[in-house]
Amino acid sequence: MYLKKLLISITLSMVVSVSSFNAQTNDDKVSFGLSLNQDAFFGFNPMMTASYSFTDTDALTFYGIQWGAGSAPAAWGQWTEFGIGYNKTIGNFDINPQLGFTMGSLLSSGAQGRGVVGDGIVPNLTVNYGSDKWEGQLYAGYYGTLADETVAGQSTNNYVHYWANLGYRVSPYFSVGAHLEELYLSGGGTNGGGSLERADGYLWAGPYIQFKKNSTGLRFSFGANLAEEVDRFSNNDFYRLTFFIGL
Repeated sequence: MYLKKLLISITLSMVVSVSSFNAQTNDDKVSFGLSLNQDAFFGFNPMMTASYSFTDTDALTFYGIQWGAGSAPAAWGQWTEFGIGYNKTIGNFDINPQLGFTMGSLLSSGAQGRGVVGDGIVPNLTVNYGSDKWEGQLYAGYYGTLADETVAGQSTNNYVHYWANLGYRVSPYFSVGAHLEELYLSGGGTNGGGSLERADGYLWAGPYIQFKKNSTGLRFSFGANLAEEVDRFSNNDFYRLTFFIGL
């Protein structure tokens, strides 16, 4: 318990320190992004990103996701995620490994207990690609239990979440592409003995269309849920609407 709170405290202290440093240096090194997302499983889940550039190819990054804005995550103790990472630009690729932490109850008790700071830990990787004609993104994250708030019969939860998309820029303002995404429960420990087996959430696949000018844009993705209907814990089709802006 003390270790997990210390990790969170150290991370937040780093944010304050970097923010104070930024205020006294070149504002051009600091950038922010806001993404307003709504999808068929998580509901409304806005995300804020921030970065501080050391060089043209290296930057310290931060992110926060308000999962609790959707109806299901709100029931998971107002599930909230915050993380820090480092971005490296190599050619047309931005490679950004990050370490996040969740606050809430989904991982620490399967959404059965109280929401806690340090509910889980989230090592993750985002790789972005951009050229004159092509755009793409790969994301992979593991949501692992950091705290155990279960009582007898309850279980902690661990998840794997990943996606990949690739699109063609028809014009400077319009692009089309394809998106593949999966979420599944990878396991968990049961209070009193035993463990959870893997359970599929969804396997989404389908096209997307995007309108974008500079760093502001609108993307609509849609398609099918390919996970076995009798086993999956998400029954909806695939649909997501995203508005994003660079600040």
